[in-house]
Amino acid sequence: MSVIRVALLQMAACGNDQGANLAKGEEFCRLARAAGADIALFPEMWNNGYTFYDPNQPGAFEGWMAEAVGPQGLFVKHFQALAKELQMAIAITYLEEWDDGPRDTVSLFDWHGELVLTYAKVHTCEFDLEAACTPGDGFYVRTLATAQGPVKVGAMICYDREFPESARILMLQGAELILVPNACEMEENRTGQLRARAYENMLGVALANYADAPHYGHSVAFDGIAFTPEGVSRDTTLVRAGEGEGLHMATFDLAKMREYRGREIWGNAFRRPRHYGLLTSPQVEPPFVRPEARR
Repeated sequence: MSVIRVALLQMAACGNDQGANLAKGEEFCRLARAAGADIALFPEMWNNGYTFYDPNQPGAFEGWMAEAVGPQGLFVKHFQALAKELQMAIAITYLEEWDDGPRDTVSLFDWHGELVLTYAKVHTCEFDLEAACTPGDGFYVRTLATAQGPVKVGAMICYDREFPESARILMLQGAELILVPNACEMEENRTGQLRARAYENMLGVALANYADAPHYGHSVAFDGIAFTPEGVSRDTTLVRAGEGEGLHMATFDLAKMREYRGREIWGNAFRRPRHYGLLTSPQVEPPFVRPEARR
């Protein structure tokens, strides 16, 4: 096995029209497969186009709650069947039905249509309407079978990437590739942040963003190989998309990535976790106290 190709599906949603979003998502998946993709990655919460509700409008919250779908529902099962038909892994995103309030979720199906990973966003944005979502309960890594062979994959969703701990714990579980569904502007600081996650953990990251306002595209991918065997610095960028709709292919050379991880100094090679106890403390001191934050 040499390469894994991840198609970043940079699309404009059809609002919260789930039927239209399903049809458009299928169209882009078929284009991805025709282009040789091994994995198709959706932007965040694709089933309802990452739409929320007007808190000042009666019944709006209940209407938004009704947009949540189950992992066994028609929307998700459609993409499970599509993954099997196309013989391509699909990472489909959706507002997931959940007893304590819906979750912001991605489910990854392999090229046989088998469910490999379901991950719910841990770092929900509690400073806006996303506070209505139930946070996920942890980060997970699974071995994904592809037509090119197995690869260890994890996921984080949008705001998760703002916290270095998200990518770090995925690396510590063996992740070689992190899939990142997104729904916010990928300006220079956030793009640099994602590059750093790839660099410091010596792994690949692939982010798919919406094309329409206010998100403005700029889907990105980095392979994390910061230096050649001779020690020469290199650009880790695989994809840096513009603002419009499009299919953007990120090709990860896993053989080179694995060779790099086996010889270089980052990742878990020289960490000193005995000194990191404060990282798991729930205590928050000013100026970071926020009354709406959940721990």
